[in-house]
Amino acid sequence: MTSDRFGNEVDPGVGYARGRLLASSTDEVRRLRRAGQIAAEFAAREGMEKVAICTGNLRFFPATAADLTELCEEWIGPGLYGEDLRQAAISHMGGDGSEAVAVVNRTSAGIVAAILALSGGRPVLSLVPGGDRSHASVSRGARLAGVPVVEMHDLPELKRMLAAHLPKLLIVTTVTSELAVLPDELTAVAVKTARAAGCKVFLDEAYGARFRPVIHGGAPSLSFGADLVVTNSDKAGLTGPRAGVLCGVADTLVPVIARASELGMEARAPIAVGAMRSLQGFTPEMLLEEARDGLDLSEALEAALGGGIILRSALGPKIDEQDLFARVLELAGAERSARVPAEVAAAVGMLMLRDRGIVTVNTHGQPGGRVSIRLKPTTGAVARAGGAAAVAGCLAGAMDAVAAHLEDEAWFSALLFGEGK
Repeated sequence: MTSDRFGNEVDPGVGYARGRLLASSTDEVRRLRRAGQIAAEFAAREGMEKVAICTGNLRFFPATAADLTELCEEWIGPGLYGEDLRQAAISHMGGDGSEAVAVVNRTSAGIVAAILALSGGRPVLSLVPGGDRSHASVSRGARLAGVPVVEMHDLPELKRMLAAHLPKLLIVTTVTSELAVLPDELTAVAVKTARAAGCKVFLDEAYGARFRPVIHGGAPSLSFGADLVVTNSDKAGLTGPRAGVLCGVADTLVPVIARASELGMEARAPIAVGAMRSLQGFTPEMLLEEARDGLDLSEALEAALGGGIILRSALGPKIDEQDLFARVLELAGAERSARVPAEVAAAVGMLMLRDRGIVTVNTHGQPGGRVSIRLKPTTGAVARAGGAAAVAGCLAGAMDAVAAHLEDEAWFSALLFGEGK
């Protein structure tokens, strides 16, 4: 049983200590609902034009009026847009033109469906960048399939696990939500090695399909030779809506989308059309602009908080939840607390949302998602919040407020859930 550095028991399913208030996914859904209320109140007070999306996910709906009356029609529409969608996905991910394409309602849905369809009752191998971990959907999908997950970070370990477990499925996360990157050379060799061992390979390219080529000059997703690739239609320079675009070998894709459909995880026509328009509208400059805004935010936060706890990524600054907690303890003049880092990070996020309309994963992230403070500004978000210095000042003020109420559980409950107001 593992603990964080403050002695709090870590839930292995999510990778952080839950605490009394955010004790389960149910509590995180309650937090998400409260965040929706706070966001609506801010928009009514200040206007939608002041809302600043700093999750890295824009989530607009880019379909046209003509799309809504023709392509989004559920019976005939998919036949009308199907080939355009296929070509858009293949172009976006660098295929040879033979690939099949399908859209699911979340990237996580594609991962879970792939595990259910392809794991074959064997352990699922998960290759991730060193120092990071798989997305929560990998462990959850494996749990649904009744198989374990074996996580690894390098090629020798992968070879040992292929020999030891005779798996049917390898999931490769090229870029994590923390923006840790697996070297292209390792990805290429891992794909070749696993396929030679008779293992299907699924690339989780939610960020990687754009982040690697645009920011790091990496190879196109489909060039590695994996059986399937999934990317997200609202991350890293895409406009939304939230969906997962699966692309790859038709014989492998069909059983995956069949399982997704059995479980109601396939995307209906309007979402698929939106995902197609998102892919068609992408330009590298959109992602590069987000990276420039992220750099400005990193510099502003270092000026406001000092460089000790600010971690820079290519798309914006991050504060590890345990580093945040330590700083809040320091501000409160305390050595320990009944709170846990996840609760403190969620409270900081709620205050930033309430006061400046800054949307973060700490308010709007799905249950089980990372709880570090991550500011990945979407296009124009920093300007809408008043500039990088204003965002940094808002975060610093939120930390002060949380420190002042650190042991007031009623205050936390009111802030996170709207209870006891």
